[in-house]
Amino acid sequence: MSRHVKEITRDIKQLDHAKRHLTTSITTLNHLHMLAGGVDSLEAMTRKRQYGEVANLLQGVVNVLEHFQKYMGIPQIRQLSERVKAAQSELGTQILADFEEAFPAQGSKRTGGPSNVLRDACLVANVLDPRIKQEIIKKFIRQHLSEYLVLFQENQDVAWLDKIDRRYAWIKRQLVDYEEKYGRMFPEEWCMTERITVEFCHITRVELAKVMRTRAKEIEVKLLLFAIQRTTNFEGLLAKRFTGCTLTDTPGKKAESPLKPTNPFLEDESGEDLGGEKDDDLSKPKKPKAPDNPFHGIVSKCFEPHLYVYIESQDKNLGELIDRFVADFRAQGPPKAGTEEGGAVLPSCADLFVYYKKCMVQCSQLSTGEPMIALTTIFQKYLREYAWKILSGNLPKSNSNSVGLTITSLLKEKEGSETAKFTVDELCLICSILSTAEYCLATTQQLEEKLKEKVDKPLVERINLTGEMDTFSTVISNSIQLLVQDLDAACDPALTAMSKMPWQSVEHVGDQSPYVTSIIMHIKQNVPIIRDNLASTRKYFTQFCIKFTNSFIPKFINHLFRCKPISMVGAEQLLLDTHSLKTVLLDLPSIGSQVLRKAPASYTKIVVKGMTRAEMILKVVMAPHEPPVVFVDNYIKLLADGNPETFQKILDMKGLKRSEHSSMLELFRQRLPTPPSGADGGPSLSFSTPTPEQESSRIRRLEKLIKKRL
Repeated sequence: MSRHVKEITRDIKQLDHAKRHLTTSITTLNHLHMLAGGVDSLEAMTRKRQYGEVANLLQGVVNVLEHFQKYMGIPQIRQLSERVKAAQSELGTQILADFEEAFPAQGSKRTGGPSNVLRDACLVANVLDPRIKQEIIKKFIRQHLSEYLVLFQENQDVAWLDKIDRRYAWIKRQLVDYEEKYGRMFPEEWCMTERITVEFCHITRVELAKVMRTRAKEIEVKLLLFAIQRTTNFEGLLAKRFTGCTLTDTPGKKAESPLKPTNPFLEDESGEDLGGEKDDDLSKPKKPKAPDNPFHGIVSKCFEPHLYVYIESQDKNLGELIDRFVADFRAQGPPKAGTEEGGAVLPSCADLFVYYKKCMVQCSQLSTGEPMIALTTIFQKYLREYAWKILSGNLPKSNSNSVGLTITSLLKEKEGSETAKFTVDELCLICSILSTAEYCLATTQQLEEKLKEKVDKPLVERINLTGEMDTFSTVISNSIQLLVQDLDAACDPALTAMSKMPWQSVEHVGDQSPYVTSIIMHIKQNVPIIRDNLASTRKYFTQFCIKFTNSFIPKFINHLFRCKPISMVGAEQLLLDTHSLKTVLLDLPSIGSQVLRKAPASYTKIVVKGMTRAEMILKVVMAPHEPPVVFVDNYIKLLADGNPETFQKILDMKGLKRSEHSSMLELFRQRLPTPPSGADGGPSLSFSTPTPEQESSRIRRLEKLIKKRL
């Protein structure tokens, strides 16, 4: 039974194979019949120039021929394949000849024109070798633009930059003419309008470059900018009209890589935050970023070698602008105290950066390559000049020579009569220059960021305005130092008077001494003016307070050491004076202000640390030097200073005889704690310093003691 099943199954398989082979044979014979008939028809239609029928038939014949690739060993099949190739070659030659006849070369009489035959021939060219299509396009565009080359020859008047509009008007007319006459002749996917325009752009760039090289001496900045503006406008119009799809496969020249793809006529540059708070455009809503323009630079790149004319012009303009700023400042004088200008940013600063922004935007539309680097160098030059001529050059000169005071003159002093200080207007000017330098510093940083955005990526690293930012930082530091020196110098006579007072003969403790009143008076005169004029730059006012304190406290302690000898009562009076100064210094940032604001912790720490040391010095002076061991231990505990010179100064303040100094110093060296192993054994020691709360409590106790004695 199973044997019969196997035989039946075998027979069925044989029948299936026979059927499949028969079907394949029939299909192949049908294809062969179609191929043979198609080749005959193709040859006949080619001779009759029936391109409409050929376009449809040729593609079918090529598709059928693909089925016979594995049968090319059969002579008849190979012969049919060779006939198809011959027909394709003949079609290509024939179509090119038809186009040559319809559109003859320049100088020949035009006998033909657009026709249905040529339209169908283009459909055939789509199926033939791509080189046929490219040759048709190339010859047609060359013939179509031949008139342009004649009209705008280098020696023609219309070829110069002042008549550049005529070039773009000509191509616009030609495109309209093309659409009317030939728009339907070429397939839409050939993008002939765009191809004609792109080739026109290539020719225009070459011709303009040639004429500008010849007449380079005639190029002026206004003429150059006019030509560039018209050209970039034209490139912007191309971006709206075409997609740029032909830029990568255009026959002949390819479009050079655009500089930085952007459409300057769609992009809104007015809202860029380059001018900081001074730029009024910041309040305006920004437009969305414009799409990239693939045609940017396709013509305008030819102007780049001549942009040195523009750069030189900006160099000259900026030089004149700085000179005008200097002249205006001299004519108008410094900002006056009590006016809106007092302490404010100088108007010339905003004007400079507005001009910078205009130049940067304009140059980025012309080129984002080397000219941007050259413009950056010009910017750097005049940023430094502004810092030197307008800012540093107008800072008042410090009065280093202060008038010395005697104790008698100090007691009889009148406010503001004893030292050659800066006037209120001069203080306002310094603050105004400081505020301007801060504005320049911040805006220069923004300028650097914007320049890096505009320039080509390979050139970004060459944009560096750090040196100019450092210059403005130096102006800020110098301004703060001038303010500090002025107040410091005003306090010097009072400190000198303090050191000359006969502290040994003070009989009772009274109110604060006249020198303290003088110091407080100068602080109250200067600090509110400086604070009000630096209201917009609070951090720099804090820096001023810190620098003044760091300068004044060490100087006060040095003068304290000169007060010798000091009696017990004299030391108590000095301690009271020191506490008064400490209170004023802690209140320095908000002194004379109706708005009480807590001083920064960093500032308070400096005052507490410095003035506490002064208080400790006086406490040591007040302590009895007998027994010596207790005195030395008390000194080490209160001052934590292992320097023998400081200890020697304390002994001088106490008025001890020189004969007692040696034994005291020897005892001091013996009682010093041994430094930890590995330490370098410097003169300063590390002790736990009393907290501000503890010191405040001690001062309160001291005040009570003074009141009791009074």
